[in-house]
Amino acid sequence: MPFLPLFNPRPRISSSKFEPRIHFVSQQSVYEIIVMQPLEVGTRVLCRWRDGKHHPVKVIERRRLHTGGPNDYEYYVHYTEFNRRLDEWVRLEQLDLDSVENDVDEKVEDKVTGLKMTRHQKRKIDETHVEGHEELDAASLREHEEFTKVKNIATIELGRYEIETWYFSPFPPEYNDSLNLYFCEFCLTFMKRKEQLQRHMKKCDLKHPPGDEIYRSGTLSMFEVDGKKNKVYGQNLCYLAKLFLDHKTLYYDVDLFLFYVLCECDDRGCHMVGYFSKEKHSEESYNLACILTLPPYQRKGYGKFLIAFSYELSKKEGKVGTPERPLSDLGLLSYRGYWTRVLLDILKKHKGNISIKELSDMTAIRAEDILATLQALELIQYRKGQHVICADPKVLDRHLKAAGRGGLEVDVSKLIWTPYKEQG
Repeated sequence: MPFLPLFNPRPRISSSKFEPRIHFVSQQSVYEIIVMQPLEVGTRVLCRWRDGKHHPVKVIERRRLHTGGPNDYEYYVHYTEFNRRLDEWVRLEQLDLDSVENDVDEKVEDKVTGLKMTRHQKRKIDETHVEGHEELDAASLREHEEFTKVKNIATIELGRYEIETWYFSPFPPEYNDSLNLYFCEFCLTFMKRKEQLQRHMKKCDLKHPPGDEIYRSGTLSMFEVDGKKNKVYGQNLCYLAKLFLDHKTLYYDVDLFLFYVLCECDDRGCHMVGYFSKEKHSEESYNLACILTLPPYQRKGYGKFLIAFSYELSKKEGKVGTPERPLSDLGLLSYRGYWTRVLLDILKKHKGNISIKELSDMTAIRAEDILATLQALELIQYRKGQHVICADPKVLDRHLKAAGRGGLEVDVSKLIWTPYKEQG
């Protein structure tokens, strides 16, 4: 390795009374002095995003690059302006080092869980409501945040789509070193390499989800998959869904659930666009546990279709239903839109008085959800000692317009289904 003198290009002669020595410093030492130390976790800095602009981020984690020097790192950052689904690994050249804020949080140990976390993380969990995790106590929430803070799978291939993932999903340990996974779109088996998927597809004889087709209208089909009969498929579906859902617990015991998988069908088979799950027996009358429309199929009305379908099943069961709590903010927004459209459409067409109970019987929507929706729309008034629904046509039209389009319609005549309790 060549050697360069530090600062002075000429050798410096020692003034010691012993034999003179020439002092040189290696080029590596010069490099270490010039190049800054790695950024600490918790550092705030501007980062160049995919739009070419710089946005504020916070460093969540860092890791040393295998091909670089001792100070070559990449950083996992959270864009503070955006949802956590956009968190990603970035290289040093994407960061504007002139904007670094040295507001690094000191690590503290939580007495309940024993987890190491920053004071900022602990304070945030202790003092604020965290969307979508209301079912977790403080200790579980801290453990969840620490365990899922870094996205482990970057992209998946499913059918003809390559999809960027949004969140962490707890795949088995043997997939810890895999940034990309390849899914069979029919049986949902996942693999590390595309060559494995290609070999699998030659042997896989499925062309649709492994369940009963209970609905077909045009190119849309819905399949009911029993988690007990198709355990591996159910677990793989949960792994896949968790990549795009931050607020749901992953259920490994899928025996207790039914999965309703919505597909677009063509001459190659039935291709999953989304699904919802529900417990076989719910004491709380939940008619939906988890719902997902895959990113390539979003904004096409499929999410609204899945919600409407869950209520059509409740009608077939002769029960009122409600989604599993807690609802995320986005989940509540979707359901409030569905409830608004269904209820106001009935109120517009109905002549004479109608009660909350009658609305519930007609729609299978729980009475509490009906009351909350109408109160949020300010359509409930208290008159002469009782609550009265005020259905002024102009007000109803205004609220219906604000609620937006209803999405794809469920053709009930195409639904052929027997409730689970009556099967076999």
